[in-house]
Amino acid sequence: MKTTRLIIVAVGGQGNLLASKVLGEAALLSGVPVRMSEIHGMAQRGGVVESAIVFGDAKSTIISDNEADVLLGFEPSETLRALNKCNARTTVITNLSPLPPFTVAIGRGTYPDLAQAQELIKAKTSRLITMDAVDLAIKAGSVMAVNIVLLGALIQTSILPISRQNLELAIQTKTKASFVDVNLKAFDLGFSNAANT
Repeated sequence: MKTTRLIIVAVGGQGNLLASKVLGEAALLSGVPVRMSEIHGMAQRGGVVESAIVFGDAKSTIISDNEADVLLGFEPSETLRALNKCNARTTVITNLSPLPPFTVAIGRGTYPDLAQAQELIKAKTSRLITMDAVDLAIKAGSVMAVNIVLLGALIQTSILPISRQNLELAIQTKTKASFVDVNLKAFDLGFSNAANT
């Protein structure tokens, strides 16, 4: 089976780890071998959280520079920071709603220009899909559903060997029962939005 390498980057609290669990469950439901690892960093203080997920035949979860087939970014500056993992065949899907770090808030740092960041990403990769995932999550019923909005966009690309049906089933089994309806709506909004880009 073909190997597909996915990097997910986010800021602590954006639901990266839940998204990874949902993808892992959907892969198992699809009969796809999956391996994953996570780097938590300073997640509790708004720091980066990175997941590496390898689908298909692979011995390791290590995704070296220039090896990612897909980069999924929950926060635009973190997407830019992970650009070294990408190559000319990589698809990048990113949220455009920024969560500036503390250093920017206190005037000790500068947040990257989003238009310039998008141009840098486009120059290095084959495809860039952007959306305001926060706005779509709010439309679904909860700002906490940004992660599921972006999973919808990811599944819409058909890059992963996971069906929409199995991803939706994984949402139902891996997310809290009280959030299932919101998450399914968020998934649908992300899926539809990506189809239009």
